[in-house]
Amino acid sequence: MYYVIYSTDVEDSTAARASARPDHLARLEALRDEGRLLLAGPMPAIDSEDPGPAGFAGSVVIAEFDSLDDARRWADDDPYVAAGVYSGVTVQPFKRVLP
Repeated sequence: MYYVIYSTDVEDSTAARASARPDHLARLEALRDEGRLLLAGPMPAIDSEDPGPAGFAGSVVIAEFDSLDDARRWADDDPYVAAGVYSGVTVQPFKRVLP
């Protein structure tokens, strides 16, 4: 089943994001390579593709896991969590309808 992982950033997360980004992306690329990643990306803090110093408000990952517990464990092990990027992470089941 798919699960959505919705994470919100702390204030001024830009530096912490930058330092943890390579490890964060490596985990996402592993999900992609396993055919389990539906989508992933950050949410700009302003209405812009490149938010510059405004940074990001959070991230969304939608991926396939065996269970809600597995999805939560994966989310808890995110390098962004360890780096203090996120103020909160929510994991919920996701039912894909389209496309």
